[in-house]
Amino acid sequence: MLERYFVRPRTVHRIRSSWIGPLVEQYLTLAEEHGYAVRHLAQRVPIVLQFGKFAQTHGAQSYAELPAYLEPFSAAWINRPDRAPKALHPRRAREVQGALEGVLRISLPGFVAISQRLSWEPFADRAPGFLTYLREERGLQNETLRLYGNHLRQCDAYLKHIGLQDIHALSPTVVSGFLTDRSVGLKPSTIHVRCAVLRIFLRYLHRQQFTGCDLSVIVDGPTSYRLASIPRAIRWEDVQQMLNAIDRETVLGRRDYAMLLLLVTYGLRAREVAALTLEDLDWSLNRLRIPLRKADHSTAYPLSPVAGNALIDYLKDRRTSTSFRQVFLRVVAPWTPVTYVGVAARAAHYLHKANIVVHRAGSHTLRHTCVQRLVDAGWSLKQIGDYVGHRSAASTEIYSKVAIDALREVACGDGEEIL
Repeated sequence: MLERYFVRPRTVHRIRSSWIGPLVEQYLTLAEEHGYAVRHLAQRVPIVLQFGKFAQTHGAQSYAELPAYLEPFSAAWINRPDRAPKALHPRRAREVQGALEGVLRISLPGFVAISQRLSWEPFADRAPGFLTYLREERGLQNETLRLYGNHLRQCDAYLKHIGLQDIHALSPTVVSGFLTDRSVGLKPSTIHVRCAVLRIFLRYLHRQQFTGCDLSVIVDGPTSYRLASIPRAIRWEDVQQMLNAIDRETVLGRRDYAMLLLLVTYGLRAREVAALTLEDLDWSLNRLRIPLRKADHSTAYPLSPVAGNALIDYLKDRRTSTSFRQVFLRVVAPWTPVTYVGVAARAAHYLHKANIVVHRAGSHTLRHTCVQRLVDAGWSLKQIGDYVGHRSAASTEIYSKVAIDALREVACGDGEEIL
């Protein structure tokens, strides 16, 4: 296997004599099956060898221990004195760490990359069971758990900064200090979410008797008006302009075209598009099934001819040598399912490519557009909520509270006909 990548026998011998050599050969074999290019794999091998040497020098005795050395090695990689100045950027450390995570993901069964782990762990040793509480009692999804983790990491960092490690020592002064110190520059809506997360965490600490009193009662976020902002909808002409910007002569373009059509036609969330499987497409009845929605219910839609044809065009050229049942896969190795982050990123890419100016461009822009189009068509809030998967009409009001076209007429004329 190694001879296919390296011409010099000395190089092959050096790799095989390394303690991590068997892992390298296993990685090359499995990576080829996943469709990686030879040139791409050959560039990773030297990094893997240096990583193995670093881990062994610092005490690693088995491959299972390698994940613990990813971050230390990435930091050491860019701090080497012989590195070029452009290689010292922190992004280079993330690139090196990402490459090594790809190696371990293929070679070590059960390995989960740091970017894919739930990142709320700072209090796992001092508040055990909080994850179970959030997931089982409150029914939160992994994406929401990561949001909790982002805010709780900030709280943990603040406690370390002031030298407080004991949860029992939390006080109103400490809680107030955290919110004051770590909320500078944040939007009111973000501060509102941070306060909500902190209240739930403090309430859990008191319930489990980690704190003597319920400190959640002192957490009062800024006033937030639910209908203060306007939707991120774009005009239907802009939707056509965005779709026309997609190169549908390539597999990537056909995949993205199908994804964006589903987003704007049915008002789906990025997570729902990413989770779509082949079993959710009922061709005999021309139905599209969305089984796991945000409110833990399912929805079945009639599959429109335009969306159905776009899906067929993509699926005919999609790689079939994969065991994944998800509809949308990456078009380059590894051919794994597209993530919800990837769906949102592709929507933002084509909005920018079509020169469409919108606040926070992404997949939710198309969801807002779908809802606004239904509002303009005269649908009731109940009908719209059922269509896009809302649990209550109040959620639908957030998307449909403004008559965009009517306001445009007021702005362009005297508005007497509307009044």
